[in-house]
Amino acid sequence: MITVAVIGARGRMGSTVCETVEHTEGMELVAAIDQGDDRDAIVKAGAQVCVEFSTPATVHDNVAWLLDNGIHAVVGATGMTSADIDDLRRRATTVNCLVVPNFAISAVLLMQFAAQAAKYMPNVEIIELHHDRKVDAPSGTAIHTAEAIATNRTQTPEICGPAGHPARGSEHHGVMVHSVRLPGLLAHEEVIFTAQGQALTLRQDSFDRYSFMPGVVMAIQRIHTLNGLAVGLDAVMA
Repeated sequence: MITVAVIGARGRMGSTVCETVEHTEGMELVAAIDQGDDRDAIVKAGAQVCVEFSTPATVHDNVAWLLDNGIHAVVGATGMTSADIDDLRRRATTVNCLVVPNFAISAVLLMQFAAQAAKYMPNVEIIELHHDRKVDAPSGTAIHTAEAIATNRTQTPEICGPAGHPARGSEHHGVMVHSVRLPGLLAHEEVIFTAQGQALTLRQDSFDRYSFMPGVVMAIQRIHTLNGLAVGLDAVMA
């Protein structure tokens, strides 16, 4: 039995995680806390794994606390800097930390396909679309996708459009990223590659929060197989 805690349990994602854990065989929800609650309840309840779905302002502090207290951390909240990740990597010595920009299996596959396409088509831009209550932009998924593209490029992309113009989005790892925030959306991403006389468009859509739950369950079940900190659900995908 895996004993699980959730931070951000009263939020939209956190409450769905709590429901999922309670209905998953082999897991027990032992603590569900949110802003203003005592984190020590997680230790007292004997949680082996904690899923962190708070906010960009609190995620790093919460995860650092979990690792310092010997609890595996599955991190869904976005907004951490590279310095934050480096700090958590140093702390993840006796327990593991998995930082997941997107728990949807289809989103992980899109990022893998984008990395493959980048080897042959260096000209690319990303459009990420989310609900109007998402507090960060661009999304962690878009930044992680841009990083995968940059890592796998074998050619220098062309300079396209008016560089530095405010309508051109923001640049991440040498890739232009455009953020859309509108009511009625949940989580969506388009990656558009072009080359002479051709284009390739990859798109992923999550229509409800249950699309992320198989990935959350996988992360909880397999985090013990890691060695320290990893970024991306593909680190625990068989």
